[in-house]
Amino acid sequence: MGTTTISLSDEAYERLKRRKRDGESFSDTVLRLTDRGDPLESAGAFDEFAEYDRREFRDEFERGFEARRRRLFETDEA
Repeated sequence: MGTTTISLSDEAYERLKRRKRDGESFSDTVLRLTDRGDPLESAGAFDEFAEYDRREFRDEFERGFEARRRRLFETDEA
């Protein structure tokens, strides 16, 4: 495994330094931060959600929101 020297602006270096974990080299940090994978590789991986009706999801979400809102703002007027 070889090495390559790169130049970073002071701002880029400071950002990278802030993201660096204890015991981690700068190379390890760059590899960790750039290991995002190809988003197209996961396309279709969640087929069961593809059939889920968006309106049904929205309705469920809104019902849950309304229930939480009522609990938060309920007043005892007894």
